[in-house]
Parts: sequence; C-alpha cells; structure tokens
Amino acid sequence: MSNGKLTPTLGLWTCVSIVVGGIIGSGIFMKPASMASQLGSPELLLVVWVGAGIITLFGALSNAEVAAMIPETGGQFVFFKAMYGDFFSFLYGWAAFAVFNTAGNASIAYVLGTYTEYFIALPQFDAGLVEKVSFSIPFIGKIFPLQNFGVKAVTILVVIGLTLINYRSTRSGGDLQVIFTALKILAMAMIVVTLTFSSEGKVANLFSDSVAIRPEGWALLAAFVAALSGAFWGYDGWNNITFVAGEIKNPQRNIPRSLLAGLLICILTYALITVAYELVLPIDKIAGSSMVAADAATMVLGAAGGGAIALMVIISTFGTTNANVLATARVTFAMARDRRFFDFAGKVHPRFNTPGNALLLQGVWTSLLVLSGSFDMLTDMLIFVSWFFYGMSSLGVFILRYKMPDRERPYKVWGYPVVPAVFVVFTFSFLIATLVSDIQQYQAGKTMLINSLLGVLLTAMGLPLYWYFKRRCRLNPEQQN
Repeated sequence: MSNGKLTPTLGLWTCVSIVVGGIIGSGIFMKPASMASQLGSPELLLVVWVGAGIITLFGALSNAEVAAMIPETGGQFVFFKAMYGDFFSFLYGWAAFAVFNTAGNASIAYVLGTYTEYFIALPQFDAGLVEKVSFSIPFIGKIFPLQNFGVKAVTILVVIGLTLINYRSTRSGGDLQVIFTALKILAMAMIVVTLTFSSEGKVANLFSDSVAIRPEGWALLAAFVAALSGAFWGYDGWNNITFVAGEIKNPQRNIPRSLLAGLLICILTYALITVAYELVLPIDKIAGSSMVAADAATMVLGAAGGGAIALMVIISTFGTTNANVLATARVTFAMARDRRFFDFAGKVHPRFNTPGNALLLQGVWTSLLVLSGSFDMLTDMLIFVSWFFYGMSSLGVFILRYKMPDRERPYKVWGYPVVPAVFVVFTFSFLIATLVSDIQQYQAGKTMLINSLLGVLLTAMGLPLYWYFKRRCRLNPEQQN
C-alpha cells in the first residue's frame, strides 16, 4: 500500500539512461543539414556540436549542485521556489505543463510515428474531410486535426502506451529506459563504425569547406549562433533527471554522476556521428540533405541503409519519449503537492506508488497537442522561455549560496563561480540574440508575431491560475494534499 509518498527505486545506471535517453532523440538525425547550410564548414560543424555540449554540461553541473542539495521530486519547480519564491516557480511549472514539456513529448513521438511509415502504410483521411474538420486559431493559423491521421494515431498510441507503463510502475519505466538507451547507443555505434570504415569515406571531406556556403565576417558569427541553436535542441532534455530526484536512490551522489556521465556520453556520440557523416558526405551534400543519416547510410549500404536508419530513429525516439513521459509529469505532480495546481494531480497511486493522475493528465494533454498539429510551433515559441529558465536556474546557484551558506551541499559545482557564470552569461546573450533575430524576421514580414514574445505571452496566461491557487491556500491554510 502507498504511504502517500513516491518510493526511491531508480539506481545510477537508470539515471544515466534517463539523461542519455532524454537527450538523444531526433536532433542528431534532423539538425546537421540546417547547421551545415549555415556554417559551410565541416570543422565548424564539429566545433558547434562539441561546444554546445560543453555549455550544456556547465548548466547541468550547476543544476546538479542544487539537485543534490534539494533532492525532491519536481526538479526546477522545487529549486525555483527556494531561489525566487512561489510566483516564479509557478510560472515555470505552468509553462512546463502547458507547452514545452508536453509539446516536446508530442514532437519527439511524432517523429517516431513519421518513420513508422517507412515500414507500414498508415491510413489517411480524404482531403475534403480533412479540410472540413479544420478550424483556425488567431495568430497561429489553421489547424487540421485529421491531417496525417495515421501518423498521429501511432504517435498517440505510443504516448498513451508509455504513460500506462509508467503509471503502473516507475521501476518498469526505468528498466524500459535502460533497455532502449542501450539499444540506441549500440545502434549508433554500429552506424559510426560502418560509415567511418567504409570505402566511401574520404578524410579530405573533414577539411573541405564549401566556398559557396560559408559566410564571412559578422555573418559567420551570426551563422555560428544560429547553428548553436540547432545543437542546443539536440542536447535538450538533460534536466529530466532532476524531475525524478525524489525517486532516486542516493540522489546526492547519483544525480551529479548521472549528469556528468550522461552528457559526456552524448557529446562523444554526437561528435563521432558528425565525423562519420562528414567522412561519407561533403559538407555541401550534408547541407542539401533533408535526411543526412539516411543519405549517408544509403551511400554505404544501398537501399538497406535507409531502412536501418529508419529503425534506428524509431528506437531512439521511443526511448526519448519514454524518458520524457517518465520524468516530466513529476513537475505537475510537485505543483499539485505544493497546492499550486489541481489537487488530484498530486495524488500518489495507492497501489503502484506512482504519480498516476499527473501522468494521465499529461498524457491526455500531450495527445490533444498531437491532434492539433500545432505542437512544433508551440515548441518553437517556448524555446525562448525554456532557455530563460535554464539561465535562471544556474543564476540561482549564486543566490542559494548567499541565502543558505550553511546548508549541506553533498556536491558543489566544479569550477565555481566560473562554470555557472559562463553558462548564465552565455544563456542571456543567446536570448538577446534570439530576440533581435525574431524582431528582424517580424519587421521583414516573415513571421506574423515575434515568437519569443508570444512564448512569454503563453506563459503569462497562467497568471489567473496562480492567483486562484494562491487565494485557495490563503482561505484554506490547513488543507493538505
């Protein structure tokens, strides 16, 4: 029987698999083409992937200090409450639930559904019916719930299936994560070895820039920043492990270790795969490819290469979706336990000792985002907001050292104060560059709204709920979840 609390069941290797599985999804398969078209240089492409990984590692290690000091389920929602108070932590939790956690889960699972079509012909509705059922949302555009319905159906089945697995057992979800992360790394290792030692590989490709693509001067700096944005998307998900801190065995040691080991594994994996791509394909071919991994595998293995890559993407995105489903619902659970969300979402299942209601609520909302077809736009709009919270979490390391100087810190971030300071400065520089780029795109008529500011607006839509829950707590201070 449940005692109303979540049980620590996750060991070190499960934690490492959650970090690796939450990061490596579709980014390394989808982003290299756009990054190559921005940079026009194989050396710079490799530098961007490694550099983005190191910056991400700085942020992860900074968060590890706080997570080891406050090892509670909910991650940054709990951290922000200690750093900045109730209001700021609620804004983070609301934005996580409403858009960037659930929409991120939907987008990764949608990639899995798309690649399923490589092996199975999925059903589609007639174009007339698709148009008839569509509707418009101001400033966002037209929504087609029945468009690509076969892909959406597979996506929803995956989301609901993984939700039910994690609903019944956190340990089972963790064990599944270990298995699929191991399969993912094994499959990527096989692709790296196959491409690297292929007779089609040319070492000269690693040092041959594309004169037609590579920018110069300030344009090169702008291109480098844009490529970094793509790489950061590939590393996103590293903070998932902090969401399940209350369910980790010996979290004071296992959270820092898993973040360090997981990020190093991802940096090495991305670097090796990038070099493997470049050996087989010149940089201009990478830039012109919509499916870099598939094109590289086809070059070496023929038609069978495309199928191998499709299977790899399915394995990769399945593992990432599971990691996200397992971890991200804990933010909503922590909000409800803190009486900053609806009470039912904070209940521990009496039999399975899982945050069952929070998982189901997240699964339903994620499925609705899949049907809406608007999750990619929502994710793009919230990149600005999510990175703002990343920067504030590292800034909070300084705040907590000032506010709680005597609090026990089982782990202290290496290189303090340089490591968290570098991450904070870089993050806010990146946010300013993003905002300037959005304004320029808006002034040029290429976007209807400034995406970064629209993301802020969506976050602000949670303010009425904040005041509602605050008033409820004031009127019923004795109520406990």
